[in-house]
Amino acid sequence: MTQRTGTTARTRRFAATAVALLAATLMAGCDDKDASPQAIPPPPPDPKQELLAAVPDAQDPAFRFSTSDASGDVSGTIDPANRGMQMEIVSKDKDFTLEMAFRVVEARTWMRVKFKGERDIQELMKLPTTWMELDPAKIKGSEPLPTYEGNDPGNAEVIIRAASDVQAGEGGTYTAVVDFSTQPELVEAMAEVAPLGDVTEPVPLTALVGPDGNLASLTLEIPAIGKRKASEYVVEYSDFGTAPQIVAFAGDEAKAAPKAAYDMLNNG
Repeated sequence: MTQRTGTTARTRRFAATAVALLAATLMAGCDDKDASPQAIPPPPPDPKQELLAAVPDAQDPAFRFSTSDASGDVSGTIDPANRGMQMEIVSKDKDFTLEMAFRVVEARTWMRVKFKGERDIQELMKLPTTWMELDPAKIKGSEPLPTYEGNDPGNAEVIIRAASDVQAGEGGTYTAVVDFSTQPELVEAMAEVAPLGDVTEPVPLTALVGPDGNLASLTLEIPAIGKRKASEYVVEYSDFGTAPQIVAFAGDEAKAAPKAAYDMLNNG
């Protein structure tokens, strides 16, 4: 049975080097028994890990969030301790503006709807302007009710994990790129933002970590895709510890949603 001489020779050289190094170490130990051990410097910080550590987690206090893309803006509050979320959505039509708010605590969901415009659409649709508790069993449309899905509504963590060439700058700034062509799960998660599966070049990412160590903002510079213009996807987190807690409504603070509320949701 033959053996590659190159591999064997390299192994012998490695062994000889190790023996010589060990002998030199022992000799040095004999000559200077009292020498103090040299301190090993800590490894340099990893910018990507620093950025990941700044993403909100379940131990954080309540905080505010906002996400913005070409389709519109969503803002609200996350309360990890109570597994609560409240978010506000504003949609504009030529004849009216619709302001919708949802509050989620554990498995319960409430909604508030306000129409603004020349016509009194609120009265026409027989919708109260107060908070209404929704019954998930009565939702028949294709879109389920909002649920509490964790402490990172902007998907910052999965975006950062997919990023490469993460560099730290001054003042808590970071830069990186995201290659969506190799991230099918991330493409699916952000399908409502843009068809990122059609992006062939790495997408620039910038982020800012605030003085409190929390992620303050993350921005993706999305290029033009087909007929879609170039746009930005922006996530912002703020007011850690000063945002209000999100708790369930009590007593008369909310009423059961009327049939009109389900008609609006199921026909949307």
